Amino acid sequence: MKKVINVLAIVIAFVGLTSMTVAIGEFKFEKETHDFGKIAHNKPATFEFNFSNDGDAPIIISEVVSSCGCSVAEFTKTPIKPAGTGVIKVTYNAAVTGPFTKSFTIKSNTKTPVKILTIKGIVE
Repeated sequence: MKKVINVLAIVIAFVGLTSMTVAIGEFKFEKETHDFGKIAHNKPATFEFNFSNDGDAPIIISEVVSSCGCSVAEFTKTPIKPAGTGVIKVTYNAAVTGPFTKSFTIKSNTKTPVKILTIKGIVE
């Protein structure tokens, strides 16, 4: 009888612990780096990073921070539901000639709360 009670207690504990998994959102980007190639001097270049939510809970992006003042980002401000899609639109101000690499840090409530996107190219 004691063995049956122990086995039953283990089964109940296992079921209880597995039911406590936390739902969380997860980014799935089409790509995380974009190469503009050669772009014209003094003509801003823009790219949209598209993503979907492959998680079980809505994604909420709190901010997207650029690595410098020469680039800006706009992003989907509403929560992105599971299986939903969103976009992060980045613009680089091509004021300085030469090669460039800039990053954008995304802060959110996802499984990976800090994500980095990168753009690069050459301003002629």
